[in-house]
Amino acid sequence: MNMADRKNIVRVSRVHKSFKMGAVSLEALKGVDLEIQAGHYISIMGPSGSGKSTLFNMIGGLDKPTSGKVFIDDIDIAQLDAYELAWLRCRKIGYIFQTFNLIPVMTALENVTLPMIFAGFGSEEAVAKGMELLSLVGLGDRFQHKPSELSGGQQQRVAVARSMANDPAIILADEPTGNLDLSTGEEIIALLKRLSAEKRVTVISATHDFKMLNVSDQVIWIRDGKVEKVEDREDLSISLGQIEDKQL
Repeated sequence: MNMADRKNIVRVSRVHKSFKMGAVSLEALKGVDLEIQAGHYISIMGPSGSGKSTLFNMIGGLDKPTSGKVFIDDIDIAQLDAYELAWLRCRKIGYIFQTFNLIPVMTALENVTLPMIFAGFGSEEAVAKGMELLSLVGLGDRFQHKPSELSGGQQQRVAVARSMANDPAIILADEPTGNLDLSTGEEIIALLKRLSAEKRVTVISATHDFKMLNVSDQVIWIRDGKVEKVEDREDLSISLGQIEDKQL
């Protein structure tokens, strides 16, 4: 697919988000405008408290803007009712969390098949696809292992497989390497990049991990509730020394 032919799968228009903290109103997002093309690997980066997690939650339909609009595949998600929003999150978006969020009493295979059961898959179809996905992420010999029997990196691989269960258009990864060692974090980043390329899935990661710059098609820098700048791959010539000056 030619880059020029890619459509915008996410569009954020004039989004503000405020939170009440007692008598004080905190404005986390201040008129954010953003477009994300389908099939891109996106990193949202910025200091703690910059608004990147809030923006991430807006894109994932986990929270609603105080004002402005968020479109997923040209659907204004703020206008959806609870059922419609649940359907969109189930079928169009896969989630990966820093803390893995696996169900401890379930096996790796059961954790991966659960979203498919919710989406209406038959049990045999869900199991077959779950085994395929776990094999895809390198866990073909860990189907029956529970999270406590897996390393942190293996648990995150299960989470990656689970995020792919319903063939989402978007994978949202919230600090996916935050609880992993350097080597394992690099493996997860490479895995996400490979899945993005092979499956043409849009990966959007909120992260502090500088290694994400090596695989990102685009980096969105957030500061003080605003998009400070957006850098495409050809513009990502920032040295690690310069990045550290940003005090992420």
